[in-house]
Amino acid sequence: MTNMLVSRRALLAACGAPAVLAQRRSTEPRANIVLILAGDLGAWLLGSYGNREIRTPNLDLLARSGSRLASHSVATLGTAAGVATLLTGRLPRQHRVPEAPGKPGLPATFANEVLISDLLAAAGYECGFAGRWELGDPTKAQRGFRSWSALPADERGSALDPVTESAVRFLEERKPGQPFFLLVSHGSPCAPYDGLPQKYYDRYANSTFESVGWLPAAANAAADREMMADPVGSLRKCAAAISALDDQIPPLVSVLDRKGLRDNTVIVFTATRGLPAGRHGVWSGGRGSNPVNLYAEAIETPMIWNRPGTIPVEATRMELAGSYDLFPTLCEVAGVTAPKGRNLCGRSYLLPLTNRPLPRREPPWRNLVFASYEGAEMARDSRIKLVLRGNGAGPNELYDLRIDPRETTNLYDDDRFVTVRNNLSNSLSQWREKYV
Repeated sequence: MTNMLVSRRALLAACGAPAVLAQRRSTEPRANIVLILAGDLGAWLLGSYGNREIRTPNLDLLARSGSRLASHSVATLGTAAGVATLLTGRLPRQHRVPEAPGKPGLPATFANEVLISDLLAAAGYECGFAGRWELGDPTKAQRGFRSWSALPADERGSALDPVTESAVRFLEERKPGQPFFLLVSHGSPCAPYDGLPQKYYDRYANSTFESVGWLPAAANAAADREMMADPVGSLRKCAAAISALDDQIPPLVSVLDRKGLRDNTVIVFTATRGLPAGRHGVWSGGRGSNPVNLYAEAIETPMIWNRPGTIPVEATRMELAGSYDLFPTLCEVAGVTAPKGRNLCGRSYLLPLTNRPLPRREPPWRNLVFASYEGAEMARDSRIKLVLRGNGAGPNELYDLRIDPRETTNLYDDDRFVTVRNNLSNSLSQWREKYV
């Protein structure tokens, strides 16, 4: 196993030592950060994003007492590759973590990537990890984390309470004065949704999920196709897992309140990828169909921010954002400089998130977001979504999201959309060429 530690000298060189030292001299308290990662959880599955049948009161409260991004897309549907993008701000073709399951492990070059935990540890943050580690050997503390509690490599993500207990223990040991970064990676919900306390299954025993919009198994359904043999039964188990995950939020918030850390702590909740869960006649995103899909239910994940007195309450931001934007945003929250020479495609959305205008000297927020997975690529703006496969060889898709948000009518060959189709295709080409 390649040594995953980044040397302090190399890290300071990458980030710019003078900037880091200047930040350390600042007497202004730095914000604590708690980043909570779910597994296969599309934004549409949460009450705060409009779901009327799956009960997520704690995450809904976190959103109501903070802000959520209405349209947040992951850069890839590969689990480990997606986590790597969230934590480095780099695309899979840059950090080269395999997207497909069963592929060889991390490339040797990943040792040269700078994770947000590396950066914050070098800046004086106490870093803790609890949960499922996707980026190397889970038995060893890595990447700036001094507190380490990882699930076994074969853990399917059902052991929520041990993850929460480890996270709470880390928070209990914190004292006001030293900033901290806590990464809580649940890896759940995750099919087949077994091993939960019976109370969660009982909660949905009579649910019919009529509003979900599931369809019978599609002819091209692939990975987790067995879940489509009984869509309602599968949705009951999936909903149980989501509610079990939802119950892991209060213990974290409670200890922050009790320790007097809440006002100076940013809580961020997101997921590594989404989940169609029966919509489009498939269960999983990406490999849930053949060819792979980039449906909105698979690509769009929740992004909830909460910090009393700093993050506006009951707010919804309409800017299009990608998972590659999280890294620069967390850097700005912590007051650290992003690594130099990494060709990051993301941008901090902290100013829009806190209702502050972008500086006049900077360009306005972009109206484009991109994703890719195993030969399929997506570009979308606030109205139109384009999916190309095999560099345009097809099969390709184009949807008018304003009138067809469920992506049911493919307009790729519709002559009325030739101009916008070509514009988005050109944008994809430029994105592909620029960020390598």
